[in-house]
Amino acid sequence: MSGPDEGPQDILVSRHGAHVLHLVLNRPALRNALRNQSLQEIVQALAQAEADDSVRAVVISGNEKAFAAGADLNEMIQKDAIATQLDVRAQYWRAIARFPKPLLVAVNGYALGAGCELLMHADIAIAGRGARIGQPEINVGTIPGAGGTQRLIRTVGKPLAMKMVLSGEFIEASQALQAGLVAEVVEDDATLARTLALADTIAGKSLLAVRLAKEAMLQSFELGLEAGLLFERKSFSLMAASADRREGIAAFQEKRAAVFSGG
Repeated sequence: MSGPDEGPQDILVSRHGAHVLHLVLNRPALRNALRNQSLQEIVQALAQAEADDSVRAVVISGNEKAFAAGADLNEMIQKDAIATQLDVRAQYWRAIARFPKPLLVAVNGYALGAGCELLMHADIAIAGRGARIGQPEINVGTIPGAGGTQRLIRTVGKPLAMKMVLSGEFIEASQALQAGLVAEVVEDDATLARTLALADTIAGKSLLAVRLAKEAMLQSFELGLEAGLLFERKSFSLMAASADRREGIAAFQEKRAAVFSGG
């Protein structure tokens, strides 16, 4: 966690292939500390990605030393209790959580505090072997404020979440994998390539099926089992009317690659 820098862009946006948008956290001197401007730029990029049918997946990465090492303390210290409660930052986090397309993160180095929370907002996290992940807010006399107490305990369970949040200790990538916080661990220099390759794979599937599958799985956190199964069944039934399902089944039967139209 650190203070603001003078960089004009907190997020660099580029296209990877035809269907993947790549966002790079761009405050390297401050280990990509996430200030409000950073989150605003992420949200703006995600809004454009949602509106662009050619974008089928988004990848967020940092650099080899840090994915994001926390929030911007200089920005935080300027806000009293009322200003913090009314901070637009909470709206940015909600917008990231509601992004309907697949969101992947490539994690190298530190993913701490807000960086860990951004990781947990993603659908899939790929970590380099040297990654260090944690919620160290307790070390500066505060607590996580963007879902760290809620998302972490739902992901890794009570014992490990309590240890991480109450002690501020980091965990290694191997432990994060074992706990279900990341999907894969690869060599540090392969993290981004593997994440982009996985995004390419997902982008090659039916856009509608991927979107409905993501929505159904996220609903499992909000609904009871019976309601969740009903939601899943309705989404499954909706796919029966889609051209993509007809194409997928035909391609399987004809032993060829499917060409999905997104409908």
